[in-house]
Amino acid sequence: MIFDEPLSAVQQRNLGQFWNIPVYDRTELILEIFGRRAQSHEGKLQVELARLEHLSARLVRGWTHLERQRGGIGVRGGPGEKQIELDRRQLGGRVKRLRSQLERVRGQRRNRRRAQERNAAFRVSLVGYTNAGKSTLFNALTGAGAFAADQLFATLDTLTRRMRLPDGNEIVLSDTVGFVRDLPHQLVAAFRATLEETAEADLLLHVVDASASDRRDQMEQVDRVLSEIGAAEVPAILVMNKADLAQGVDERVGLDPYGRIERVSVSAVTGEGLDTLKRAIGQRFTEARQASRTNRAGTDFQQASTVVEVGDSQSPGDRRAAVLSPEADGQAFSAPGLSG
Repeated sequence: MIFDEPLSAVQQRNLGQFWNIPVYDRTELILEIFGRRAQSHEGKLQVELARLEHLSARLVRGWTHLERQRGGIGVRGGPGEKQIELDRRQLGGRVKRLRSQLERVRGQRRNRRRAQERNAAFRVSLVGYTNAGKSTLFNALTGAGAFAADQLFATLDTLTRRMRLPDGNEIVLSDTVGFVRDLPHQLVAAFRATLEETAEADLLLHVVDASASDRRDQMEQVDRVLSEIGAAEVPAILVMNKADLAQGVDERVGLDPYGRIERVSVSAVTGEGLDTLKRAIGQRFTEARQASRTNRAGTDFQQASTVVEVGDSQSPGDRRAAVLSPEADGQAFSAPGLSG
């Protein structure tokens, strides 16, 4: 029996005993699906951590024996730990080890992101509700041949490939795990290392299943998760996928007040609208590159202005001394015996 609502541990146990069948709630169903989809070592670690954290908060004795273990050297010792306390301690130890392993994974991801930043790579992440067609769109844009299927959470592990824009420039495109209504907080916490890829992106492609009758609710759920992981302020383009199956969809292309493409309808299967989407990504790439150049020019100008200001405020002898002297707290000082 599966409930599409969260159940307390006591409710789950009592219902199972009453019907004499296993009872699962929404969170456990999602965890089970994630467990079956996980392929990489990192994905399996994340799912196991989420499962153990969910279980540790729901330990309820389903037995009547072993009321309390007996301790002591003799046959009859004093009361020892309860079985439930032993279970919690063992779970706590395993959770601690998993967190340590995932922290190392998070460090490796940070190193990769720093390498991409040094290479000035423009990072784009696909986000959206599960089964919106993100992996199919990822394959259509990059030719990666990643696994794509009409099923929930087909992709758990972030996949990254380079993508060439129409003007010849290259970007880095990542396919990420899909979101779902009432995503269990244990999964959000366990997959934080993966979701950080989204928060660190330069641009998000919010992929929506345009054929879904509840697409607006799905969009709100995705926006809620993006806010939770700190990605709400990342620039985004709304991609209405499955346009070949949709009915009553708005115009194919939508522009923002600055004339940039902010919404585009595409079909990852037929290829419809993909050229427009690439052009929209190219617009954001060009803007980001120009903004980066402007920022660098502003920083260089500010540094040059500081040098001129310090030099003008000193006598010629002081300026000669400042050239030969180190800086302390950002202010040049004169070396003894060198002032005019």
